[in-house]
Amino acid sequence: MTANDIRQLEPKALWQNFYSLTQVPRPSHKKEEIGSFLESFGKSLGLETLRDEIGNVLVRKPATKGMENRKAVVLQAHMDMVPQKNSHVTHNFQTDPIDAYIDGEWVTARDTTLGSDNGIGLAAAMTVLQSNDIQHPAIEMLATVDEETGMFGAFGLQPNFLKGDILINMDSEDEGELYVGCAGGIDADITFRYKEVEIEEGDVALKVSLTGLKGGHSGVDIHLQRANANKLMFRFLKEAVTEFEVRLASIDGGSLRNAIPREAFAIITVPEEGVDDVIDFVRECEELFIEEYKSVEDKISFQVEQVGLLTGMIPEEVQDDLINGVTACPNGVERFIPELPTVVETSNNLAIIKSDGSTITIRSLIRSSVDSRKEELASMVQSVFSLAGAKVDLVGGYPGWKPNLASPILKEMTSVYENKYGITPKVMIIHAGLECGILGTHYPNMDMISFGPTIRYPHSPDEKVNIATVSKFWDFLLATLENIPLK
Repeated sequence: MTANDIRQLEPKALWQNFYSLTQVPRPSHKKEEIGSFLESFGKSLGLETLRDEIGNVLVRKPATKGMENRKAVVLQAHMDMVPQKNSHVTHNFQTDPIDAYIDGEWVTARDTTLGSDNGIGLAAAMTVLQSNDIQHPAIEMLATVDEETGMFGAFGLQPNFLKGDILINMDSEDEGELYVGCAGGIDADITFRYKEVEIEEGDVALKVSLTGLKGGHSGVDIHLQRANANKLMFRFLKEAVTEFEVRLASIDGGSLRNAIPREAFAIITVPEEGVDDVIDFVRECEELFIEEYKSVEDKISFQVEQVGLLTGMIPEEVQDDLINGVTACPNGVERFIPELPTVVETSNNLAIIKSDGSTITIRSLIRSSVDSRKEELASMVQSVFSLAGAKVDLVGGYPGWKPNLASPILKEMTSVYENKYGITPKVMIIHAGLECGILGTHYPNMDMISFGPTIRYPHSPDEKVNIATVSKFWDFLLATLENIPLK
């Protein structure tokens, strides 16, 4: 099937808008093209369209007849997507469209992220704007920039930009759930500086490649206990250095701070007489990793090949400090919420480890719905790498979204869902960063909620959105807009 097939799905107008978004390159920090696209979209409808200094786009649509006395609603989504692809694929997220297609009950993409996070929410808001037969109050569509890399659009939003009373964020990923709270986060930026040293005479260079892991969203998927490619690679390196006189020349693991790393690559050197032993050890590790993760990973591949020598290698003392720091660094779920034992409270994602010949850069994303716990875990990560001799900066902190269970829009949407589907939606707190927490600092009196269709494996090439839940999400959105409370 081809990408065009998704435009025939129902609701057709929403899927056509989503298809249009797949054709506009929109990785984080490439905001000019998608911003211009959305700005032109709003203006083509004859609607008031604004674009602020950092690139957020706001489109206003008046209430339909008879709905003028209802509270105004902000439909909010972010315009950027996570650019992840499998290593064997040639795809330039800066220029190439996404090759989306129908796979049974899902829409997915060929070997790249799909961008349903947050493209479906954005497409829904666009469809409300262009409709002529939907009952709704005054609408503002807010499309924010660079959510995936630090929520810069939400941080930079001016307090007087929005006029709405209610904000409906459409960036959560389980149909039938209403989100009223989220985790805050902070980045640990870790740096080792070094000057390369000469490779030992008689050494041979090997490239070890760990691939095939599922990865996923470092918030909503962290509880699934998937393998972290960086942790596994350094587990191998620690023993290989100890047992086989291996030295580390370069490392390249993970690619995005908010994605569980799926791949890691290292170039190592070893005395020629030890090559076969290292090759055998790689095979042993592959078997071990497959066995340990057989219930959650099904494509782990750990391979080794001989390559040409690099011009130098990481000094032994820096190599050892790096290996010890990564090995000791906490990763994964740190704590569940005691009152909600299936909901993650605090976690860390050891996301990126890269060397460039003079610097080793590590990025770790710490999340928690409790600020003090977030700070505690950040301090632990900082302590581990400070003891290892690295420079550690804690940056990009953002607040969580404190739940308001007395929220009027929560009450209204719960009632609408019960009347429409005969069941009560789940009220949830998500272990991920939603922009609501930051937007709430700008608009403290705004009533906020988040919902969306069912999306699986966001931030990975396995990302997919369930077709039936998109239709249900759309119907629920329309019913909600028809029942917005009076001013």
